[in-house]
Amino acid sequence: MSTLYPLKFKTIYKDKIWGGEKINTYLGKDFSPLPNCGETWEISGVKSDVSVVENGSLAGKSLDALLTSFKSELLGQKVYERFGDEFPLLVKFIDANDDLSIQVHPDDKLAKERHNSFGKTEMWYVIQADEGATLISGFNQQTDENTYLEKLNTGKINDILNKEEVTAGDVFFLPAGRVHTIGKGLLIAEIQQTSDITYRIYDFDRVDDKGNKRELHTQEALAAIDYNVYPEYKSLYQKKVNEPVEVVTCEYFTTNILEFTEATERDYSAKDSFVIHVCVDGEYILECDDTKLKVKMGDSILIPATAGKVEMQTTSGFKILESYIA
Repeated sequence: MSTLYPLKFKTIYKDKIWGGEKINTYLGKDFSPLPNCGETWEISGVKSDVSVVENGSLAGKSLDALLTSFKSELLGQKVYERFGDEFPLLVKFIDANDDLSIQVHPDDKLAKERHNSFGKTEMWYVIQADEGATLISGFNQQTDENTYLEKLNTGKINDILNKEEVTAGDVFFLPAGRVHTIGKGLLIAEIQQTSDITYRIYDFDRVDDKGNKRELHTQEALAAIDYNVYPEYKSLYQKKVNEPVEVVTCEYFTTNILEFTEATERDYSAKDSFVIHVCVDGEYILECDDTKLKVKMGDSILIPATAGKVEMQTTSGFKILESYIA
């Protein structure tokens, strides 16, 4: 059996009613023959779209097969004890050429009861934002189910939603239950629980190429929504160069931003978890044991729990999202 090493997977491309061109023009990923690309799934254990290794001696193997073979060597002992043969995170890039639907995701309890699935807590890192681009995260006032339904049914749902103007580098943490949408003109990296369950609340009365409106999940969403208002929805952090900055920590993942202009090394030996690098700018050479892997913007790399130290060599600098399960 082959030994593990840093893994790159074949990108899974998805066209969407709201998708655009930035996956190609900005991230350099060719999504032809699709008419557009709204999402790429970079590392996925979702049963309908399981990632397949692209590099090295394990090329052609699915993430599911790797988990069956390597178990805690890939995930880490404590992570494997918690999740077993299910990979717990899903990594995506999202290009919103138009507003996404207003939506919400269930938490673990509700998702387990209804769908036998994980819930969907997620985070967004804004890679690029057109001028004036906005997104929605949460409510702008305390509300309840009755008020929410009244606003929804009278077409005034936007009155109670929190809209944020967005620029590159912004981070938003979205726990399950938070009503949200990505607005037109945003290119985003998303790290989330392994789940594809979305309750669509409102879709701006759009129709597909056959003239059909997309399905809404009004009743299903009611039990999932967190109706509380919060003082801050954006994840505030101090931007620093050449040192890690923690931006999100929750029970499902911890994510740091690493913006480096010079070579560095990271010691993962004490984490007892796999680590994911999502490169959102620049490029570097990742060195781990006998493996050297060129990583550039738009690449996502899965580093197995057995890796220990990794070195990152760069001449031009890089910025990555570094995620693991604490």
